[in-house]
Amino acid sequence: MTPDAADLTPLRPDAVTQAAARLRALLFEVKTVIVGQDLLLERLLVALLARGHVLVEGVPGLAKTLTIQTTAQAIGATFKRIQFTPDLVPADLIGTRIYNQQTGEFQVELGPVFAQLILADEINRAPAKIQSALLEAMQERQVTIGTRTFALPDPFLVLATQNPIESEGTYFLPEAQVDRFMFKVLVGYPGVHEEITIVERVSQSFAPVTEQLSADELRALQRMADQVYVPPAVTEYAVTLARATRAPADVGLPDLQRMIAYGASPRGSVNLILGAKALAIVRGREYVLPEDVRDLAPDVLRHRVIPSYEGLAEETRTEDLVSRVIAAVPLPRVHMGDPHGSRPPDRPRDDLS
Repeated sequence: MTPDAADLTPLRPDAVTQAAARLRALLFEVKTVIVGQDLLLERLLVALLARGHVLVEGVPGLAKTLTIQTTAQAIGATFKRIQFTPDLVPADLIGTRIYNQQTGEFQVELGPVFAQLILADEINRAPAKIQSALLEAMQERQVTIGTRTFALPDPFLVLATQNPIESEGTYFLPEAQVDRFMFKVLVGYPGVHEEITIVERVSQSFAPVTEQLSADELRALQRMADQVYVPPAVTEYAVTLARATRAPADVGLPDLQRMIAYGASPRGSVNLILGAKALAIVRGREYVLPEDVRDLAPDVLRHRVIPSYEGLAEETRTEDLVSRVIAAVPLPRVHMGDPHGSRPPDRPRDDLS
């Protein structure tokens, strides 16, 4: 796809600084309610700017629902929580046609998926038909009811949760469907001081969260993230990371070859770059650094690497496989370009020497 003229316009550093300040204000407002969860909140912002979706895995009681609900309030977005259960049917999610006896015509009743922020709670408790209906909406950003197609709201973010401590009565997402999520974030227990703060806050009434960002402003930030400059060496680094999960011997890890059945698809490389561009905006830069890709790599790759039977037999964790791959791929050196050269000013230049 050829970018239009607006996409080729260099970003002004002052505009990016102002955007980062707005995002920090948004995070500060959310954290008046949410304690901890810094990584999840940052990944939520990155996914919003990059138009991606997030799969969250954590035990119950870690404020996953409250986190996205509070974020929706802070950006003035519509929010719907869908509790996935085995008896759901696709119409419960996307909507259905209802016959009107007075007019003799069918009318369309839109389902709860028509909101800007969706919490798909315990997505692995719903059967394949429901999972497919949601994941199709995530990919196409539209649904078809009868003969009519309806576009989903913009922005549109799905935060799906999985409970790792129960397997009875669950339908695990197929690997091809899990690949649709930009990130898989693992949420752990809070620290001692964070838990003390949580207990203290529960006994108090929360002040209403004020809107810090409108939907129009969020769309403008998404367009800004599209314009972030990515040095060619950083793109090569992201591709090398994804390919190393398929052929670890190429990066000096021949012992991992038999432990991995399937590595990350090209969608992993794409999401590494899209996420890094959004993360650069969050961090106040109009260009991507290799560290942005490296920081996102665990969340982008962990659900895209499938251990082999040998790996499962030896109880090898996917986390360990991904960590070793990331450690084996060296960061490229990127430094600031010459303002009088052919590259845009204040953008990094690759050093491949």
